[in-house]
This record gives sequence, structure tokens and C-alpha cells, in this order.
Amino acid sequence: MVVVEPTPPARSLRSNPGTVSKAFDGIRRCLAATPEARRQKLTPGWFSFNVPGGRCESCEGSGETVVDLQFLEDVRLPCEACAGRRYRKEADGIRWRGRTVCELLELTVEEAVELFAGEASVAARLEPLVRVGLGYLTLAQPLSTLSGGELQRVRVALALGERPGRSLSVLDEPTTGLHASEVRVLLACLEQLLERGGSVVVVEHNLDVIRLADHVIDVGPEGGPGGGRIVAVGTPEAIARVEASHTGRALRELSASGRPDRLAG
Repeated sequence: MVVVEPTPPARSLRSNPGTVSKAFDGIRRCLAATPEARRQKLTPGWFSFNVPGGRCESCEGSGETVVDLQFLEDVRLPCEACAGRRYRKEADGIRWRGRTVCELLELTVEEAVELFAGEASVAARLEPLVRVGLGYLTLAQPLSTLSGGELQRVRVALALGERPGRSLSVLDEPTTGLHASEVRVLLACLEQLLERGGSVVVVEHNLDVIRLADHVIDVGPEGGPGGGRIVAVGTPEAIARVEASHTGRALRELSASGRPDRLAG
């Protein structure tokens, strides 16, 4: 079961697209396999910013220092020792296709997929992020800086990256704050989950999404104490014929208005 919600899929503040997708594991192996790294007997762990090795020990690989302002919000500043690059200067001596580990982390997801096209352990892990429309993120961008909609799409991408099989994905109001074009991308990803043999349950009020559903369970008729009952069940067309359903009435009005489906295509 996959719960898709607007929270980071990992607890660590250092989590980023490269780590949660596990693509960074493959990148570190590529660096460790270079002639210079092998000459120095460097392992993939040396290129991690979570354990001692090539990381900057002044900031312990976080790339920043935190100033505690007591009753005010903490101020985060780039580490003076590594200038926010996370690694010691020695890391610049190890390059994979001309790029250091710092430079690789600065790549966008799309750029990394292209650069590592021949490395399945990297490209295959990142490709789902491109499919959900997050190819513009950099590999090292902290997940804590993403919007709720972006975080939900990260979770969908992680589900797409798993082996095909029977699964249940549950999304709670996934369209909140999203533009219609972003909703189209999200729905396309959900279609891919269905094609892989999974099932998807969406709690949603967006009429454009509801009328594209295969099956609707309308709960109400009101909110709070006036709700909690199943008002109607069936296809969007069937719901629209139920007089007691507020959702059905809204669907009828939407259909009568002749407004085109903003999510079509």
C-alpha cells in the first residue's frame, strides 16, 4: 500500500531526489570505479555525505551551518569550509566523465538521466521523476524545499519505480494547489500505476477529476455532523442522476454548462 501525501517520503533533512530514488547509490559506484578512485582504494561510501570520508567534516556533509536564534527561526548559512559543496577539496580530484561528485549533484534530474543513459542503476531510478514532471529538480535539492504537490508526485514516482505488481495507492486531495496542467501530469502517472496492475483510491473534490473517475463513492450529504453517509455510488454519470447528491448536482451543472474538460489530453 502506498499513501501519497504532501510530506517528505524520508525523515532525514538531507534527503533529496538523488537519495530517495536510490540513484545516488549508483552514482557513487560509478565514481568509485574510476581509475583514480581505484588507485586510491576509495569505496562508494567515501562519496557519501552521510558518513565520514570525502565529505566536509565541518558541516558533516550538510553543506550548511545552522545559527540558533533562540526564539526565532534558525538561520541556515552555507558552510564556510566547503562553500556549501558538502565535500572536501580532495573530492574534486575524482571525476566521472569530467564531473566531480559535487558537480554531479548539481545536475537536474533530466540532465542526469541523459548523462547516465548507459547506467541503468542511475537512469532507471531517475526516469520516474521525469515522468511525473519533476525533471527540473536538481539531484541535491532538499525535499524540505518542495511544495506539497511536488512531494506527492515524488511519492508517485517512487511507486512507479518499484517492480510491477498488485498495489493500492491512496491519495488525499492530490490536486490542492496544482495547476490544471500539473493535474494532467498527475493523472497520467496514476494511469501508469493502473496499467502496472495496481489500484488507485483518490479522496478529491475537484470536479474535473471526479468526472474522469471509473467509480465514485459520494459521502455526505453535508460536512461534519451532517455528513458521514454514503449518498451515491457508481460512475460519474450515475452520480449525476442522484438528486440527493450535491456532487451529482454539480456534475449536472458542469455538463449543462458545456465547459470542456480542462484535463483532457
